[in-house]
Amino acid sequence: AAPTEKFKHDYSRKQTSDEETDPVEQMLKKTGCIELHYAVQECMAENRDWRKCQDVVRKFQTCMEESAKRRAVQ
Repeated sequence: AAPTEKFKHDYSRKQTSDEETDPVEQMLKKTGCIELHYAVQECMAENRDWRKCQDVVRKFQTCMEESAKRRAVQ
């Protein structure tokens, strides 16, 4: 195997049943940023280069920051 093969990431979105809900996905649903999270995953799966996904990464980051501010106010 090529040396870089052990470092390859699987950016594809995992399909889970309702019984085995991912705790990270549960948290992201509460923030309201889950769709942007999926968009980042899809971009990374398609491009395999985070530099090509900076626009969607920034949108996701902004969403998460706004969610944190809303939680801090409550």
